Amino acid sequence: MDDELAALAEAHGVATSYEDANQQRADVDADVVVAVLAQLDVDASTPEAVRRALAAPKPPPRTVVLREGDVLDADEAGGGTVELEDGGRVELPAALPLGYHRLGERTVIVAPRELAPVTRSWGWMVQLYAMRSAGSWGMGDYADLATLARRSAEELGAGVLLVNPVQAISPTPPVERSPYSPSSRRFANPLYLRISDIPAYRAADQALRAEIDALRPANDTGLIDYDAVWEAKAKALELLWRDEEHRAPEGELLDFARFCALAEVHGPDWREWPPEQRDPATATADPERVAFHAWLQELCEQQLTAARRTAHDAGMAVGVVHDLPVGVNPGGADTWAVRDAFAADVRVGAPPDAFSRLGQDWGLPPWRPDRLAEQGYEPFRAVVRSVLRHADGIRIDHVAGLWRLWWIPPGEPPKRGTYVHYDPDAMLAVLTLEAHRAAAVVVGEDLGTVEPKVTEALHEHGMLSSAVLWFQREYDQPGHPLIPPGEWTASTMASISTHDLPTVAGFLAAEHVRVRAELGQFEGPVDGEYDAAERERGELLELLKQEGVAADDLVTAFHALLAKARSVLVLTSPQDALGELRQPNLPGTTDQYPNWRIPLPVALDDLFEDPGVRRVAAALAAGRAAERGAAEPGAGERGAAEAVGARAARAGRSGS
Repeated sequence: MDDELAALAEAHGVATSYEDANQQRADVDADVVVAVLAQLDVDASTPEAVRRALAAPKPPPRTVVLREGDVLDADEAGGGTVELEDGGRVELPAALPLGYHRLGERTVIVAPRELAPVTRSWGWMVQLYAMRSAGSWGMGDYADLATLARRSAEELGAGVLLVNPVQAISPTPPVERSPYSPSSRRFANPLYLRISDIPAYRAADQALRAEIDALRPANDTGLIDYDAVWEAKAKALELLWRDEEHRAPEGELLDFARFCALAEVHGPDWREWPPEQRDPATATADPERVAFHAWLQELCEQQLTAARRTAHDAGMAVGVVHDLPVGVNPGGADTWAVRDAFAADVRVGAPPDAFSRLGQDWGLPPWRPDRLAEQGYEPFRAVVRSVLRHADGIRIDHVAGLWRLWWIPPGEPPKRGTYVHYDPDAMLAVLTLEAHRAAAVVVGEDLGTVEPKVTEALHEHGMLSSAVLWFQREYDQPGHPLIPPGEWTASTMASISTHDLPTVAGFLAAEHVRVRAELGQFEGPVDGEYDAAERERGELLELLKQEGVAADDLVTAFHALLAKARSVLVLTSPQDALGELRQPNLPGTTDQYPNWRIPLPVALDDLFEDPGVRRVAAALAAGRAAERGAAEPGAGERGAAEAVGARAARAGRSGS
């Protein structure tokens, strides 16, 4: 690659090389760099075009990022008066208040230096769709979330629930099963509505209720049938909608509701709609259907808020934490409504590694870093704010994406991509400011090949990183020995596994090896994979012995081991506590494995009576109590108490 193309790529944040999974330098092909630059509207197709692009005047930064207490100098800012978010004006130089302000054409973001400390707690990682109860319709719902929060806090002493993404789908069959490929990250999923909790249902006469109740799908199917659930709930919602006041939505909700109304007619992917409907400026949708889909969002907000309020009323120290997926469906509502912010023809993924030798293609369009900066990061602000409206915390899936994402240009396989860099200072400023305003905790999922600076920055700003027992090893030492939980970093959310990894019981039985072998996912001999799994099992059993944990019941034993973690949050899943063999999702598969469709082996109503669940909960609760007893009171604990009070106050306000 010539120096001029490399300089142009660097100027636009496009990597010409990177460190691969083996910590070796990997060079990016020049034509890939040219293709990615084209997606940023930079012509690098010829040497002359490269020179023209380099010679073009560079526009001044459109976003200025400050931390609380920083002084903005008039000379450095190129202006003298700042228009504050609250309508006031400040002459520079000055230390500006927290918020989003305007300096001429530029946005000034002033964020806290760090978030309040997080209260030490244990809790559940929840796949909500799997939590079926006597009152739900074929899959778990928002009311089940409230029940889980209340009973977990009151009966088991849990302080936090981490919920799978519940962002919006396109309201058309076949329903998207993966919670990590939503139509919109700015709105909620009506598939999780509890029909009997809707005010219109409660106000309905007996005949209408009976008609609606007859639509309810059974809970006894082997796998969750999303299409059947949505068909039944959609019919019920239509019946209830007949007597509702039809109000026209405004703003972002209007665009989302218009998309849903159009998707009912033309299908879930706007790129396949008639030309005039592909552009929000010329699209026309039935006002009645627009009002209907806006009403569904009102219901979602009511039930999500009720679930969070229930968690607080039950005494949860942290509350409900919602998961934010890394992207959206390329043909969904967000790319239709705010398409200027996306590189619509690019797919996000990952470079080749030991697990995926050809790389990964996640099929999600990325933000354009230049457009985010031009718009003062408003698209990202809107996403974070929408999640935190009904949450006490947010988990950022693939948090390294705030720094860089692997862009795969059109027509290329996953391995033929490169990293495009974002402004992490601006992304983190938005995240800390929104979390501060919501009195919320932030957890970054930093598993896998992640640059150390990512984890360091999370901790610097008072956010938590992730720690998973299977991966907590000394990778700089021969044999990569396991790290005892008592030596893990405190600023983490710890667990034994995740939704993409084997459950405890599945790991112990090598179920993950058996399933992947049946699906032909291994390049080498299967016996070698079984040997590796047995070796890892032996290492973990040895760690149990070293830590003095009785190994008579291994599921409980691994949780007792996890309970020793220094991590501020310690979580497990109901699947792990129940001894479920099957993991919720098997990466690298679609229909070959029942991803996101496996219900819990027991109903939610019976979960709390299960002896194994009781033993696991007792082990984790005892570990938290032991840590609290050993800790000396100090400013950090006082700060944590203040944070809990703020979250409780916010819950009360939103519920009024």
